[in-house]
Amino acid sequence: MYIVFVKYSTSSVYVSTNGIPAYITGPFQDGNPSLATSQNAIFKFPLNPVKNTGTSSPTTGGNIGIFINGVALFDYRDGVSWSFASNTIKGGPSGGMGDNIWNRDAVVAERVGFDCSKGHPAMGNYHHHQNPSAFKLDSKVIYDVCNLYDADGLYIIDATKHSPLIGFAYDGFPIYGAFGYKNLDGTGGIVRMKSSFKLRNITTRTVYADGTDVTDGPAVSTTYPLGYFREDYEFIAPTSGQTDYLDAHNGRFCVTPEYPNGIYAYFCTVDENLNSAYPYVVGPTFYGVKNASKVNSINETVTTYNPSTSNKDLNNNTIDASVFPNPAKNLLRYRLVKWLSKIMR
Repeated sequence: MYIVFVKYSTSSVYVSTNGIPAYITGPFQDGNPSLATSQNAIFKFPLNPVKNTGTSSPTTGGNIGIFINGVALFDYRDGVSWSFASNTIKGGPSGGMGDNIWNRDAVVAERVGFDCSKGHPAMGNYHHHQNPSAFKLDSKVIYDVCNLYDADGLYIIDATKHSPLIGFAYDGFPIYGAFGYKNLDGTGGIVRMKSSFKLRNITTRTVYADGTDVTDGPAVSTTYPLGYFREDYEFIAPTSGQTDYLDAHNGRFCVTPEYPNGIYAYFCTVDENLNSAYPYVVGPTFYGVKNASKVNSINETVTTYNPSTSNKDLNNNTIDASVFPNPAKNLLRYRLVKWLSKIMR
């Protein structure tokens, strides 16, 4: 079992998970000795997520959300940044400390460390930094690890359908796959959700996109190509009519299959070849008030959400169930894809 239980109170939702997916994990070709191990975690989410009307909270290293199979979501970073003093990258497995000014993008720099499902463990905590669909399913396969062994990933991208609800961020708002309705009201057909972050037109790394003068990083090169660092990107706000472009948090307020009245939702961004596109899932800031936490126990009165005992949800609507992926080659995984959306309204 991967989601152990879902419980809710008048203000919070608790999700217990061991953090190990049903799909095959590893091996990790960067020499990572870690394996996906049980986290035995309880995550507390806000029952009614709200927009942050103040200063947006930045995403952080480590868990920033969970997928519907209990696997952790991380943001773009891998804990490594450029060190001016040593003229190299520092942090993470390499040890030492960088300057945290030019921060390395894990999706680019650690590609050989991901498995077929685009995940890897950190001290046993298996997680995804990006769209959790297998490398082999991309239109242009940029990493052939799936040739070593086969794995499905969490879902298969289908450009003809609205992507499934695949997780929740730490502010409580839902996460979808790469495709959604073109228009915010659910009309216009199905389109790929596009990131509004673009690579900067630079050859040196001396200032940020907003003009801030910072400690110099390495010049753009084959060793450190554009996109190697998070600061290589700039946000270009969508213009009127660009409803398929996402905001600075990588989401938008829109109608989805689970939320016919509309909800703020994050989307996993990919390019035209279905390869992961920055900022990947959430970030670099949260839309809502970041209010989730990892807790050791539940210290309030809660109700256990158990859809297997009834065909009705909390609002007396029929529960929708799906099989992920569909079609599947090696493994069928039954998921009640609305296990949280039915509660977190």
